[in-house]
Amino acid sequence: MAASIPVIRILIIDDDEDDYFITSEYLSNIEGKSFVVDWCYKYNDALKNIKADMHDVYLIDYRLGAKTGIDLIKEAIALKSDKPFILLTGKGDINIDVEAMKLGAFDYLIKAELSSEKLERSIRYSIDRSETLKEIRAKEKRYRNIFDKSGDAIFVADKDFYFTEVNYAFCELLNCDKNAIGNIRLFDILSNTQVSKKLEETLVKEDSLEDFEADVQYMNSEVHRCIFSASKEKDPEGIVYYQGILHDITFIRKAEKATLQAEKLAAAGRLVKTLAHEVRNPINNINLAVEQMYSLSSDEEEKLYLDIVYRNSNRINELITELLSSSKPTEMQFKETNLETIINEVISNANDRIKLKNIQLEINYPEEKIMLPSDAPKMIIAFSNILINAVEAIDHANGKINITVQKFKSMVAIQIEDNGHGISAEHLSRLFEPYFTSKRNGIGLGLASTLNIIQSHNGAVDVNSQINHGTAFTVSLPLQQ
Repeated sequence: MAASIPVIRILIIDDDEDDYFITSEYLSNIEGKSFVVDWCYKYNDALKNIKADMHDVYLIDYRLGAKTGIDLIKEAIALKSDKPFILLTGKGDINIDVEAMKLGAFDYLIKAELSSEKLERSIRYSIDRSETLKEIRAKEKRYRNIFDKSGDAIFVADKDFYFTEVNYAFCELLNCDKNAIGNIRLFDILSNTQVSKKLEETLVKEDSLEDFEADVQYMNSEVHRCIFSASKEKDPEGIVYYQGILHDITFIRKAEKATLQAEKLAAAGRLVKTLAHEVRNPINNINLAVEQMYSLSSDEEEKLYLDIVYRNSNRINELITELLSSSKPTEMQFKETNLETIINEVISNANDRIKLKNIQLEINYPEEKIMLPSDAPKMIIAFSNILINAVEAIDHANGKINITVQKFKSMVAIQIEDNGHGISAEHLSRLFEPYFTSKRNGIGLGLASTLNIIQSHNGAVDVNSQINHGTAFTVSLPLQQ
């Protein structure tokens, strides 16, 4: 059984009835096609037909009374019509033809040169092109949805690396206005200058980059750790552009760091508990023996030595208690507190040390008041430990300490930065371990206690340090528990 020929519905829009009959005759002479031809000679009626979307192809005469076929095509495009328009002109005019094609006409034909063959070819090509454009638009819509709704930051940049298009996640990541992206260069958002240069060299030489890890920041926004992938591309006209993705792994890295610190604290806690049990038993026996000897002795010099033994065994017992306290979660009494009040109290406690060393202290608070759910006394202890460490790290005459508070959408960052001697990479990795210290008379419980308090507030501590340049402690705390 032969396949049925699909019916093509055509609307001829022409205010000249004779021209309509001539065009219809050409259509009827086309073999192998089945056409249903309708006629419309009024501009407004034609617009209603186009809006009703009842036809597959529109043959539009250029002259339509007071208006033109160009005007009709403009209005049809505005109505989101995706059917093909073929413009019919009385005589060839290149300007009209070019304008029609720019507006969205699929083809144009000169009436004087019209034939069944030309009309058949024009209709066939127009329908094929229309179907192709529909597929392209459908794909574009799918990919546009992926682009716009992706959780990762996606960007397109020109040959000079200036952003030309970004998605919503990109603006959220960098806290920037989408209308201002044209003034931002790709390398402006990388916080490290050396990393920026390396990235630019790699993209220029190798045309692509995969899984490059870098810190991203724009203006005063929060620093984000991202995995960066990009490639160099060319459009159909040969114009070079770059496209890429930024995958934010800040929370993953913070979680990994917090987990590692928690594991270290847990391991130290288990060790401390074991030591406490093993050490306290003999200490108790020593104390009992000293008390017995003290009651039996009448020699004052002998009692003096017994007092020394007793005091020091008690000191060992106190140290064990401190170690046990630093290795277990701290119980918190949360209360809404002004963060500025906490910081001011911390500064007041350390003010004598700061003045004795002639250290220049600079404090930057945001204009708005920040209320933080916290255990204020314990937070004062935590920040005091960091500030005192900063003071002790400065051993030169030009000491500076900067305290900066920045508020973001869901968290607040408090940075305490000094220009002291810095911390070596080896010590940096062990900084929060209980009983680890680089100080001559320290016992290594200050920062361990600080970390314990901050983590009990669901916060995190980041440390960046450079030998002979200084150290920056950044404490991040959620605005809601």
